[in-house]
Amino acid sequence: MSRTVLITGASSGIGEATARYFLQRGWNVAATMRSPKKIVDWAEGQRVIYPYLHVTKPETIESAIHQTLEQFGKIDVLVNNAGYALMGPIEGVTPEQFEQQFQTNVFGLVSTIQQILPVLRRQGEGTIINVASIGGRLAFPLISSYHATKWAVEGLSEALRYELRRFNIRIKIIEPGGIRTNFINRGTVWAHHPIYTDMINQVKQFSEGVNDRLPGPEGVAKAIYKAANDRSDRLRYSPYGEAFLLMHAILPDALWRFLITAVMLGQKK
Repeated sequence: MSRTVLITGASSGIGEATARYFLQRGWNVAATMRSPKKIVDWAEGQRVIYPYLHVTKPETIESAIHQTLEQFGKIDVLVNNAGYALMGPIEGVTPEQFEQQFQTNVFGLVSTIQQILPVLRRQGEGTIINVASIGGRLAFPLISSYHATKWAVEGLSEALRYELRRFNIRIKIIEPGGIRTNFINRGTVWAHHPIYTDMINQVKQFSEGVNDRLPGPEGVAKAIYKAANDRSDRLRYSPYGEAFLLMHAILPDALWRFLITAVMLGQKK
């Protein structure tokens, strides 16, 4: 019997690449998304459905889980991928922007986990894969709001390992490094403040300049697939992020900050 994966945010980027990768390997795929009208040719066939799911609307989470169980009878793996980045200086972030960042990246993820857990417990096993970022362990300028959510996901995931082990439910964290997707253009919201205009322009220029040189999301999809099939207690997988994490671990803090400031902000001090 084919295994089943439910993926949030599957209309593009990492979510789409992951849905396609699992489908190619014989899995049943519930490729959930906020706009099912975005469906393309790859999402056709009896082994894939595309339920409407908006992580900030709990009723759509419940409906997507129900549709998946009705179609495939079981959910083996949940991939929490939906999210976006709020960038810009914290002084320019409005309370509404900050709340919405957490509503999507953290509260929506938590709501999805809470609704899937009864299903996984009844089944006697399952895997929950939370897509975080190297930005859940490192920090870069003008990304404080996004970092706050991804650090929250990291801590949440670590704690969940202890809570869910007795139910044979595994927790995995995916920490991608920089990858080439439409995330920079469509998955990013900017907060502005006149005092930080030069810094904002510098970071935007840097981000746009490196995007086309980054690897695509397919490598992250492979890491997610590996995690889904890994029955060990391994928690973290960092596709394209290992070098950054290693550098951060071995370099003196002052040197690390100097490099980030020089590269992203064009400043030497």
